[in-house]
Amino acid sequence: MSKKIFCLGLSTVLLALSVRADAQQPKKVPLIGYLSSSDPATESARSEAIRLALRERGYIEGQNIAFEYRYSEGKRDRAPELAAELVRLKVDIIVVAGGARWVRPAMNATKTIPIVMTGLGLDPVEAGVVESLARPGGNVTGITNLTRELGGKRLELLKETVPKVARVAVLYDPANTGSVREVKEVLPVAARALRLTIQPWEVRAADDFERVFTAMGKQRPGGLYVLGTALMNDNEKRIVGFALKSRLPSMYFTRGAVEAGGLMYYGADTAESYRRVAIYIDKILKGAKPADLPVEQPTKFEFVINLKTAKQIGLTIPPSVLARADRIIK
Repeated sequence: MSKKIFCLGLSTVLLALSVRADAQQPKKVPLIGYLSSSDPATESARSEAIRLALRERGYIEGQNIAFEYRYSEGKRDRAPELAAELVRLKVDIIVVAGGARWVRPAMNATKTIPIVMTGLGLDPVEAGVVESLARPGGNVTGITNLTRELGGKRLELLKETVPKVARVAVLYDPANTGSVREVKEVLPVAARALRLTIQPWEVRAADDFERVFTAMGKQRPGGLYVLGTALMNDNEKRIVGFALKSRLPSMYFTRGAVEAGGLMYYGADTAESYRRVAIYIDKILKGAKPADLPVEQPTKFEFVINLKTAKQIGLTIPPSVLARADRIIK
């Protein structure tokens, strides 16, 4: 056997072994970091829509995709630490279920890992996390639910439901700039048109609720409007309990609050928004860049009424309002 033939044969064998070794190398399973402003129980119900939508696209958790969950449980100061943990784990994407106060720590932790927003009322342009909805420009994209823009519609529905209502108490967190803008700019305009008086009540921490509830009770408002922030979401059972005890017709920012006993919810279909997040994950894993993926606005809204609660507080919902509901809880 000539030296030339021997070398050619050896090269062929080595190439075959290399190909076999490459074929036997397991594929890297994409790791998705999930940063939530809420707690595991609350977020699990929401994130289930993402998992189901991913499954429809061939991603099965535990097989060809994995998640690392981090929950701040409403504690804003934990967000930077949890975001940094996900970056250290070298996740492929960070999904942020929270407003700007949770998106920003993720942005500070990484300039390269894609960040996908789930859409909890955040105006990403106003908050400075993207350059524009059409061209985000950085490593952040996802969903914005424009919940702040629906304040007038929510007040209108509350007025239609309770025609005699004259004063509406508004619970809000003054640390949330979006909530402050709604209380000072959006709601007053809508209230004047509806001949309503707005009574803003600041809640800065969980310890403030009892004091505010006591003071609010003395003012005897005819309705309650709750702005959605992490602080409100984490205390929604307390708020719902107060509204029931005070027999107050109430309007909320989340469907979960109505499922917990609140009277009404109007806003973007959150389950649909979470399903859309799966599309962003899929596109990014296939090579798309967040900077080129437009931030989506909601196309589907829902009006939910808890009829059981209405009966409990002695309220008869007008047939015209019931007919407009997308879902009625009995």
